[in-house]
Formats: sequence, structure tokens, C-alpha cells
Amino acid sequence: MADYIYPAPGVTGVEATLTLEIDADATNDAMVVPSLQDMTVNASNDVFTWTQLDETAKKNVATTSTNSISMNLVLDQTTFFGDGTSAAGTASLAGIFGMSNGKNLVEFSLYLGDESTGTTGKTISGKGYITGLAPTVSADSPVWVSPITITVDGEYTVA
Repeated sequence: MADYIYPAPGVTGVEATLTLEIDADATNDAMVVPSLQDMTVNASNDVFTWTQLDETAKKNVATTSTNSISMNLVLDQTTFFGDGTSAAGTASLAGIFGMSNGKNLVEFSLYLGDESTGTTGKTISGKGYITGLAPTVSADSPVWVSPITITVDGEYTVA
């Protein structure tokens, strides 16, 4: 039987969880991002392609990767704008909007969820910048919702 990853929404310890920190070495103030609607982990290798006169097919070589995590979430005022009470320079004080606006390099950790066997699932982590905020509200969605992208600076780490 395959060990599928089950993010089990609403089940503590099994659900997909995203945490953010501005400087993990200086503080231990990881902010858990609530109200995630969906997530996409992008790991896109670029490819250099060329043709040769002596070949009938194109040649390809993998080059650098463009990595990002994108998501949509229902906005929580404290998480989006900061709690106003946490230590200076922390994710909880700045909030998602503050980290984006301040162009902070953010350390992230995404726990994918538990496996079908009940063993511990995997975590993808790295550093990046919060971009792509575009909060919207409408009569059909009477709470603020925003897409968010973490543009990864470097490579992912899987643990």
C-alpha cells in the first residue's frame, strides 16, 4: 500500500501547517498561518534548449530552479496586520502584510501532513519573500481573501 500524504483538514498534528519567522536564529517566534484555503508548492527547473545541425531532436540541459509556494487564505486581522504585542523584529509583530511591505527575508516551514501509515510526514522549508498580496472581498465572499506567494530565495530543504 502506498504511503499517501493526507493533510486531514481540522485534525491537529495531521493537517498541513505553514509557519513563518523573520529571523529564526534571533527569536523563537514562529507564526502559524491560519485559514489556509489551498497551497501549491512550485519547484520549476529552467531548461536551456538548443538545436544542432547534426541532430533531429533538440538538446536540453537543466539549469537553475525557480521555487515558490503559493496559497490563498481567509484574512485574520491579527495574522495579517500583526498582533502589536510581540517582540520587535518578529513575524507575529509584523504580520503577513508587514513582512511583505518591509521586504523581510522570511524563513518558512511547511508541514505537508501525515502519511497513510500514521507516521510523521515531511516538512519543506527554506527562505523567501512574501509577494503577490491582493486582498479581495465581494458579496459572494463577505470575508477578505488574499492570494499569497512566497518566492523562495535558494533551494528547498526537505526533512
